[in-house]
Amino acid sequence: MSAAARIPVGVVIERRKADSPWIDFTWQPVSVMYGVPDAERWTKLSESGEAATFYAGTVDIELHPSDTGNYRDNLSTGEPKLWIVMRPTGLEPPYDVVCVTADGSEGEGFMSAGDDVVDTVPMPEPVWDAIDAFIAQHHVDRPFFKRKRNRADPEAMSRRGIVDEAD
Repeated sequence: MSAAARIPVGVVIERRKADSPWIDFTWQPVSVMYGVPDAERWTKLSESGEAATFYAGTVDIELHPSDTGNYRDNLSTGEPKLWIVMRPTGLEPPYDVVCVTADGSEGEGFMSAGDDVVDTVPMPEPVWDAIDAFIAQHHVDRPFFKRKRNRADPEAMSRRGIVDEAD
């Protein structure tokens, strides 16, 4: 399904020295910048002690009209979040940012499997405004209908004839 709107954001991640015998560093998203920064991917932004921040690249937040209810729920918290999904490359740079989403259901879906690093960051105000405008333009209230199950027929199994294995 193609997106009805896209919001470009630059992803900032942090590398921190790990206190572990198995890995040297931990990586986690820390923020997003609205728009496309004038910087190369994996530009080091700052370094202090055992931590450094990097601009990991630009990703589009894809907005779909069918997900406006989830976006609205996110904004209604008063402190909306963006879910950032990073996938290990096994090379340098160590991660690719594969998705940034404002849909909590989609973000949580990425947490269920694989080696992806999924974390939330605060939503910048310009992104909040753009998503709010998208909701105003595309949201349609859909009533919730609870489906009724058909009652089981306890006699259904007994009505079958005997199956002849020779047939």
